[in-house]
Amino acid sequence: MPRILTIIFILLLNQTVFSQINMQNTVDAKAFLHEYLTPLGESLGATLNNGWYNTARPHRFGGFDATITLNVLNIPGSKKNFNPNSIENFSSTDQLSPTIIGKGNGATIEYEGEQFTMPTQKSGMSFLPIPTLNFGVGIFKKTEINGRYVPNYKYNGGFIGKGEISMWGLGFKHDILQWIPIIGDAIPLSLSLQGGYTQLNTKINIIDQAVNIDVRAMNINLIVSRNILILTGYASVGYNSATTTFSAGENLSNLDSFNIGDLNFDLPVSMTFESKNEIRANLGLRFTLAVLALQANYTFSEYPVTTIGVGVSLR
Repeated sequence: MPRILTIIFILLLNQTVFSQINMQNTVDAKAFLHEYLTPLGESLGATLNNGWYNTARPHRFGGFDATITLNVLNIPGSKKNFNPNSIENFSSTDQLSPTIIGKGNGATIEYEGEQFTMPTQKSGMSFLPIPTLNFGVGIFKKTEINGRYVPNYKYNGGFIGKGEISMWGLGFKHDILQWIPIIGDAIPLSLSLQGGYTQLNTKINIIDQAVNIDVRAMNINLIVSRNILILTGYASVGYNSATTTFSAGENLSNLDSFNIGDLNFDLPVSMTFESKNEIRANLGLRFTLAVLALQANYTFSEYPVTTIGVGVSLR
């Protein structure tokens, strides 16, 4: 699982090559990198906000489950390019240039009387897969505590570099119908409020340059489900948000700039990008055979996500 996350980040970061220019204005640097990097942060945030549940019914006290899920985001075409002319102090005769997850010919961009050329990216990304290990345990008052975890994993990518990746998250699920007199016991449905927080941390060292991409993703959902024999259908409506922090250079002592190809940024570089908060809806199905549970669901949002999973569950 950590190897899959490692490969994703290696492919993304290995695309970046620029023509020579020194960007000392931190406001302009942030504005430019915001347009180039934000689609990656939003994609990661939307993907991490999935895979938390496969039913609205919380575990009884002492019940638990452990599930391996794979969340696969379908990256919208509109997020694969940005318009350099939309950024203050930048101009270009080209209307579009690939973002970090796009592909195609890079635009020639003018900044303070100088020109630099964005890279020609031969391979972009259409899908973003992120695996997670999830677990849940039932406590009091029809409440369930959830967690997810990928241990700190160190890798060496050869000429690409070496680094570390880790992920953790905490969440909850609480039955709402228990607080509705008469109706709560009468209807054959489960209705719960669910929330989750996930943090993905990366430390990547490329050609003696430290790069961190950290994502904090949060969601809250209202889930309804119906169980019929071995099948459980579930649906939800909810709210997503995410924050991505890109930083470089904090632990370097012999360099005075951070270089992405030939584009130079004065150190330290630290930028936080807030993703757009968005409404989401989800539909899914769970198949249970004894303690084995299989699940599949689809999230409808600006960044649509398909989730599949397999696990064990004792309710």
